[in-house]
Amino acid sequence: MANFLKRDREAFWRDGFFILRGLVPEKECMGLRDIAQEHLAKQLAPIEYEVDVQYPGAPKNPDAEGGKTSRRLLQAFSRHKKFRDWAQAEQIGSILKTLFGSAAISLTQCHHNCIMTKQPGYSSETLWHQDNRYWCFDEDNLISVWLSLGIEEDENGCLRVIKGSHREKFGSDRFNEAQFLRADLAANNELVQESIPVELAIGDVLFFHSRLLHAAGRNLTKEAKLSLVFTYHTEENYPVANTRSARLPDIALEY
Repeated sequence: MANFLKRDREAFWRDGFFILRGLVPEKECMGLRDIAQEHLAKQLAPIEYEVDVQYPGAPKNPDAEGGKTSRRLLQAFSRHKKFRDWAQAEQIGSILKTLFGSAAISLTQCHHNCIMTKQPGYSSETLWHQDNRYWCFDEDNLISVWLSLGIEEDENGCLRVIKGSHREKFGSDRFNEAQFLRADLAANNELVQESIPVELAIGDVLFFHSRLLHAAGRNLTKEAKLSLVFTYHTEENYPVANTRSARLPDIALEY
């Protein structure tokens, strides 16, 4: 692609993430957003609610105020053709092939594969973590593609990342039982001080590595934040049998 160069691949592997600004036209993004909002209004399952994860700020139970606040519309790939078209778009596949250095790329239906939502009022805080601590593949080498369907900034809970953290090896003692960075360790707190916000406009696309440490705050605005997110890996990087990473078949990118 004209707006993606080999030097961008070098930046990705150095920093653990890369943003392509304005990759998707606003009209296309609004169409995707409309579909997501329709599914949210109808509470079209499967949905993960804030109360299900019990992250900081989430309602305590389904009967509490805000107990029906959605966190993620799950299984985006099977929800609508336009979501599938985006997930398998040739422009995305060509970038992923360059990033991975492989011609054979697959989408996992088991991780992300969702519309991420940050709803006003009852959204929760996502603590510092690496996605690979929850996923089971032969190699900890996956890339998530995050399409912003609106404005993403600190005030509405955009992602924060720690540059280069995907290249570090952290012992299990740096994380708590829930696989989040322990807040009681000075080394972790020093690391978090280096974090930066990933602010996005509508149509911006973030590519980030599964080992990259990231977190997100609550949505303090009056408007929902929506993002379409899929995760990919090379075809030779197999999910481990009998784990949640192997629950559903992968989708090969066919070009």
